Amino acid sequence: MEPMEPRTSWTFVTNHARILAMIQGDPETRLRDMAETCRITERAAQSIVTDLESAGYLTRKRNGRRNHYEVKPGTLFRHPAEGHHGIADLLQLLVDLGPRTGAAGKPATDGDPRERDPHS
Repeated sequence: MEPMEPRTSWTFVTNHARILAMIQGDPETRLRDMAETCRITERAAQSIVTDLESAGYLTRKRNGRRNHYEVKPGTLFRHPAEGHHGIADLLQLLVDLGPRTGAAGKPATDGDPRERDPHS
């Protein structure tokens, strides 16, 4: 019997969580860097930041030519199953994990082959 291909591609951590953790780790991170790390477009990263701001997870202030973000403390998970837990511990875990870098300073790509840089 041949192994079955997965029906969908998915990961355990969403881009919303990745971007919020990036902001937690560096409140002046640029949309360009968020997009590159998450391997999405800048427009998609902007949309996620807007989602997070609208939902009350962060605030955004203009600081010269850059944005300064602040993750609001005490915010809770959105899903009812986890809704009584704060997101702070998850964000700290993701910040602590940080991106692993390879020899050229790029994120390591030894995980899911769909997450590898096609230009390497």
